[in-house]
Amino acid sequence: MTDTASDRIRVVVVDDHAVMRAGVVALLTGEPTIEIVGEAGDGREGVGLVQRLAPDVALLDLRMPVLDGVAATTEIVALPVATRVLILTTYDTDAEIERAVEAGAVGYLLKDTTREQLADAIRSAARGETVLAPKVAERLVARMRRPEPVALTAREREVLRAVADGLSNAEIGRRLVIGEATVKTHLLRVFAKLDVSDRTRAVVVALERGLLAG
Repeated sequence: MTDTASDRIRVVVVDDHAVMRAGVVALLTGEPTIEIVGEAGDGREGVGLVQRLAPDVALLDLRMPVLDGVAATTEIVALPVATRVLILTTYDTDAEIERAVEAGAVGYLLKDTTREQLADAIRSAARGETVLAPKVAERLVARMRRPEPVALTAREREVLRAVADGLSNAEIGRRLVIGEATVKTHLLRVFAKLDVSDRTRAVVVALERGLLAG
């Protein structure tokens, strides 16, 4: 049985670069399960297209005049239509990716994507599945694994520097003119912040993260 027009995934392509937009349309034209139902040259026009045509997928560039891809995504997601937004861009910075995903895009692809990958991504997006270019997925995973920034107070840094100098708790107390119990309290707080259990490891981790500089 052959696919009919009603079986196809209806897509609008929104990109301010006419040549790029034409290239994407040309890539997808031969796909029997995909139908390009509209094109737009900026985000505002793209939102209007989605509102009028209610496509299954809106393929959006990120940086566009009038309304950028993130703002357009936010507006499309708020519309009473079931359109999924798929970002297709050349930008893969953490900030760009996060903004797009937070706005409601189900996918983020780069413009070096092949025809087959793009078509598969559109089909996945139409099903509501998350679609990420491999480079984008790697960046997100790396960001999730990155240690959260730790801030030590001025006093905690002084105590840790004294530990690095080889001083005992009693000696640190005399240097900083504080009680030994207070020194222990500061160290326990440092251990908790750095997720360590001993003085030596605390100094090593603090130096690795540049927390004792200055």
